[in-house]
Amino acid sequence: MADEKCNDAGRPATSAAPAAPGTRMVKCVKFGKEMPGLDRIPWKGEIGKRVYENVSKEAWKLWLEHSKMVMNEYRLNPLDPNSQKIMEEQMEQFFFGEGARLPEGYVAPRSKS
Repeated sequence: MADEKCNDAGRPATSAAPAAPGTRMVKCVKFGKEMPGLDRIPWKGEIGKRVYENVSKEAWKLWLEHSKMVMNEYRLNPLDPNSQKIMEEQMEQFFFGEGARLPEGYVAPRSKS
């Protein structure tokens, strides 16, 4: 499934610092600007290549958080090929489609205020 190593403990990084010299840059489809790209292809197949070429590390972190919700709400098994297909479809929508749709009947967790 997704390569969790791209997730730096789930903390969003700040985009204020300039990229280190030699950093691979991509025009991020999620943010619409040049940003540091992923270090390696994060998923098998054509979708993995598209993500690698068009998605920033920052956007990939957003996907990792969203994918956890999708896995739980749809009760997907990461080892099941049908579940992997659903995740690929969700990833396609998240990055290259109209955005991610929440599962039917999804109720957001209440904030702990």
